Amino acid sequence: MNRHSIQFRLFDGPATKPVERGFLLSELGVIVRPYNNNRAVTMTRHQQWNPSVIIIGTGFGGIGMAIQLKQAGFDQVTLLEKASRVGGTWRDNTYPGAACDVQSHLYSYSFEPKHDWSRKFGAQREIQAYMEHCVEKYGIGPHIRFNQSVTTASFDRSHNQWTVNTESGDTYTANVLITATGQLNRPAIPDIPGLESFKGVMFHSARWNHEYDLSGKRVAVIGTGASAIQFVPAIVPNVAKLDLYQRSAAWVLPKPDREFSDTEQALFKKLPLWDRAYRSLIYLKNETRALAFTRFNKLLDIFAQQAIKEAKARVTDPEKLEHIIPEYQIGCKRILISNDWYPAINQPHVSLITDGIGRVNASGVETVDGQHREADVIIFATGFRASEFLSPLQITGRDGNSLNDAWANGAKAFKGITVSGFPNLFMVYGPNTNLAHNSILYMLESQFRYVISALKALARYPDAAMDVREDRQSRYCQVVQHGLDGTVWDTGCTSWYLDAQGRNTVNWPGFTFSYRFATRSVDTADYTFSDPDVSH
Repeated sequence: MNRHSIQFRLFDGPATKPVERGFLLSELGVIVRPYNNNRAVTMTRHQQWNPSVIIIGTGFGGIGMAIQLKQAGFDQVTLLEKASRVGGTWRDNTYPGAACDVQSHLYSYSFEPKHDWSRKFGAQREIQAYMEHCVEKYGIGPHIRFNQSVTTASFDRSHNQWTVNTESGDTYTANVLITATGQLNRPAIPDIPGLESFKGVMFHSARWNHEYDLSGKRVAVIGTGASAIQFVPAIVPNVAKLDLYQRSAAWVLPKPDREFSDTEQALFKKLPLWDRAYRSLIYLKNETRALAFTRFNKLLDIFAQQAIKEAKARVTDPEKLEHIIPEYQIGCKRILISNDWYPAINQPHVSLITDGIGRVNASGVETVDGQHREADVIIFATGFRASEFLSPLQITGRDGNSLNDAWANGAKAFKGITVSGFPNLFMVYGPNTNLAHNSILYMLESQFRYVISALKALARYPDAAMDVREDRQSRYCQVVQHGLDGTVWDTGCTSWYLDAQGRNTVNWPGFTFSYRFATRSVDTADYTFSDPDVSH
């Protein structure tokens, strides 16, 4: 296929960057696109190409992306959801005590404020209800196809379309594919010898078995991460015995949580400016913590002393106290917040076990020192496969390359959104866009705007495919990895932020407003635009 690069000058600005096989005569208000058969397609500037879009996932990323697309005039949107309802991680994590560690007013869309949050930090049910409210209010429901677990997605160069197949045997095609599967959607089950021999009940915290009554049971909890911090205090009063298997301790700070009064809720509703100001104050306060995580790690020592003081005040057992205070730099792993974690650990029927697990047998758990502890139920609080991103989806790009192969040495994406070799594929909550200091929804909304800017660029060249340049992607990823050098996550601990190669593919190494500035709009010079390749 012949390729043409045409450069022209607008009346009101400098020469544009070369664009493959298409050009815009903006001064005439007409888009002209030459083809091999010398046929031209014209479109007035008052018309907008309306590409078909598939979004995978209906968590905060998928729902928010769909809402913003519709409001921007892109209404040919289909959302594919593997479950029978929306909600993403907030649908899946229904364990006792499930709640958010970001303040409610900031853990919600800026374009859809909720004035009647019951608490400063929202609980799972309230967050789930908020997401369902957004789906209903903005008419997203008719666009969702439930029980559609995506297995493969492949790019067809001859039509510049994505073909998406689901587990149920259905096939969907679209001009644009957006993944919104999140980073915390695939539970991680440790490979412990003998798991299959256990005769009791086993489940992961993200797949909580609500039909099983824990009252009077001997419970083994494996893991002491963010979910355990929340559900262990909730179940401790009811169980007969709880063995808590800890690989490494977590830094735990008090949670500044409380209920909102009726007066406060009324003020948020009647004075929208106060609601906005309250949200902004939370954002600014959280944002200042980025300095501690990224450049001035010693500032975090203040929080470490606070956590140690809290632990000493709440835990009276000296042996437990010795093992619940981490040895690694605070912030290297996720900092947790709770007011009842230490009191729960201090209960006499709770045992803190720090010896490694050797195996599981029919009746319980055996540690490497040979001690066997019986259990009726094993609950895994072992987190998620966060650094694997889109696995196990099989995504095939322009030249038949799979995304898994492209990411064999670690996930990489330009601005965490696009990947070279995978045209018209966009990700929300992609590599290196996670936060340790502020609300991920702020990052998601930055990505929404960038994707819409990309679709508007595509609208100038109907049926084209935009593919980020490899050199731009490589340069960007180098800058990000350089930015991660010297951060608190680079101080030597092992965490879910790191992939199998020890590379931090999860976190953003800076301020959220700097990311928003970087994603304010698409620079078409970062991309190539190609017409369908009829030779394929």
